[in-house]
Amino acid sequence: MTRDLPICVAALYRFARFDDCEAIRGDLAEICRAHAIRGTLLIAREGINGTIAGSDEAIGHVLAAIRALPGCADLDIKVSRAAAMPFHRMKVRLKREIVTMGEPDIDPLADAGHYVPPEDWNALISDPGTIVIDTRNDYEVAVGSFAGAIDPQTRSFRDFPAWFRAERERLLGEGAPTRVAMFCTGGIRCEKSTAFLKAEGVDQVYHLQGGILKYLKTVPVEQSLWQGECFVFDQRVSVGHGLAPGSYQLCHGCRRPVGAADLASPLYAEGVSCPACHGERSDEQRAGYAERHRQERLAEARGEAHIGAQRLPPDDD
Repeated sequence: MTRDLPICVAALYRFARFDDCEAIRGDLAEICRAHAIRGTLLIAREGINGTIAGSDEAIGHVLAAIRALPGCADLDIKVSRAAAMPFHRMKVRLKREIVTMGEPDIDPLADAGHYVPPEDWNALISDPGTIVIDTRNDYEVAVGSFAGAIDPQTRSFRDFPAWFRAERERLLGEGAPTRVAMFCTGGIRCEKSTAFLKAEGVDQVYHLQGGILKYLKTVPVEQSLWQGECFVFDQRVSVGHGLAPGSYQLCHGCRRPVGAADLASPLYAEGVSCPACHGERSDEQRAGYAERHRQERLAEARGEAHIGAQRLPPDDD
């Protein structure tokens, strides 16, 4: 059972108004160090976003500190479990946006879409009058999605506004459904994507409250419309229903998820490349990755953390 796993993993976000981000960064970094927390917290004038891991007691201390920040009493949190620490270090960073869309006039606090709880989501997306859009990036969608959802095939969340503007007429033209439902991993991208669509003049915009993670934790597997697994931004790589650890690994050459078929490919080399990135890298780059991987294995055998330990893809969510 996942509840028996020793490590608590908390994915969190909150849009709020922060004036002194540097002071917040320093205070949270100190609390995380004091309680041996690892993971990433992003802080911007628009709020906080991140995923952290540690003991239940330690996570409780950090969450209490975040809830005490201005506007964060109702912090959105998704908790799961891990068998081992899924992060190498703790990072508390200042950013321009806590999830980067590149549309400075969008304000989720002022005008986001309608929240739809997980227990009502199936009915909404099964309605033929609803267009369902997966707002995540292409490598995430490849791991799993809701049946029938539109995949924008974006490489970054920054690409979403341009994709929607280019596809709007096809999606929402005369005679097409006018109701749009969107979803993402934890909910934060949809705060911005729904606010963006409303700014573009789309009125009936909905999003999955708590994101895929809350859906997988809340909706029984026999009732679920989710297909596959859900990519997560830590060393677990993916999770399934009930937020149980998934079956994917990570390519440390390109940091994309790799499944069983990828692992069997002659283009896959542990720590070096996978079928998705083999052609994107030079022989010299792959040689460098191979040496880095060798050094990491040597450090691991000595019980040390290698300074170049692999990172995951940037956490858009």
